[in-house]
Amino acid sequence: MDPAQLALLELLAGIVIGGGVTALVAVSLRVQARQRADASPAPPDGVREVLRAMEDPAAAVDLSGTVRAASPAAAAFGLHEGSTIADDQVRGLVRDARAGGSATASLVLRRADGPGEQSSVSARAATVTDRLVLVVLRDITERERIERMRRDFVANTSHELKTPVGAISLLAEAIEAAADDPAQVRAFASRMSAEATRLAGLTDRVMHLSRLQGADEALRMRRLAVDDLLAEVVAAHETTAAAAGISLARGDAEGLHVLGDPRILGDAVGNLVANAVAYSPAGAQVGIGVKRVKDAVEIAVTDHGPGIPVAEQERIFERFYRADHARSRRTGGTGLGLSIVKHAVDRHGGEVEVWSRPGRGSTFTIRLPLADPAGRGGKKKPKQKRKKKTKDKVSKDKGNRVSTASVRPRQTGASA
Repeated sequence: MDPAQLALLELLAGIVIGGGVTALVAVSLRVQARQRADASPAPPDGVREVLRAMEDPAAAVDLSGTVRAASPAAAAFGLHEGSTIADDQVRGLVRDARAGGSATASLVLRRADGPGEQSSVSARAATVTDRLVLVVLRDITERERIERMRRDFVANTSHELKTPVGAISLLAEAIEAAADDPAQVRAFASRMSAEATRLAGLTDRVMHLSRLQGADEALRMRRLAVDDLLAEVVAAHETTAAAAGISLARGDAEGLHVLGDPRILGDAVGNLVANAVAYSPAGAQVGIGVKRVKDAVEIAVTDHGPGIPVAEQERIFERFYRADHARSRRTGGTGLGLSIVKHAVDRHGGEVEVWSRPGRGSTFTIRLPLADPAGRGGKKKPKQKRKKKTKDKVSKDKGNRVSTASVRPRQTGASA
């Protein structure tokens, strides 16, 4: 082999050996970098950016339980970058994920953005590196509440429908058995008619509530005089109230207007008055007042009934919920009235509140946006100043009328 060929061969061998050594060094460096990354408590590149874009609470946690990166929503559960996980349930979930690669659990966690508030969450944890675990929380509190309401609605509807249907069936059998006794037939037929009326009323209320909730009920909005609306409601319930020995007392006319559907708003106020009459003792007085508060109109219905315990007040607007089941049965209530009130007022951009104490009665207040003189929602020209009435209790004026000052601003809410 001549010297030129030998030199070329040596050059090729050197290139191959050099390339191999270079490749080995590169691989070694890459492995070392990966090992350092796995051993480092810092999150890998891009993790912080991904977490910032997440709507759910999520955090990357190291072996010591320290949060190395977190999504903005994680702050609601006290997960801040640099902080240590304080909740034992979440720490246990992280340990389970480190041992098995991933873990899931349903937890009840205390929120950091509200005093004493707790949320039901669906939690999932998975390992990202040898030292980091990604924890993702999904708040399912509202979903569970809606599911609970759905179950209650189905159960209560079935029960409420079965009662009149069962009664009608039994009365039909009784009529057949008493076919030779005209007096008994008439008595059973009268009771059957009452049960059929009750069944029809319940069905109508369920359908009405369903339309209000589903926005299928088209609102016929127009400018309404609140004084006229209350006069119609009082006239519609005077006979029932008088039969129960209860007086209805109107507040002074205020000349205020709102934009709304007169039928739906009339039903809403009428339900409050009917509740107040049903739960007030004989000889009591039900007050209906109206006043302006800034850019809103407040319609309040006050009774002197048994009142509602504070613990029950958050649920009285749910469908079929009754604070006093035995009394509701005696008064023939369906448990839908207050739910209809709430959804009717919501559809008009307003709100309804309740103030109640056991033994002191209840006040329900509907608050609606004020309509201006031209018929549009918004501010109304201020009226001439007049002397304010500051009495907190119900007081009688001329003609047995109740002052609008009988409703305190914070005493909002008739009994459920």
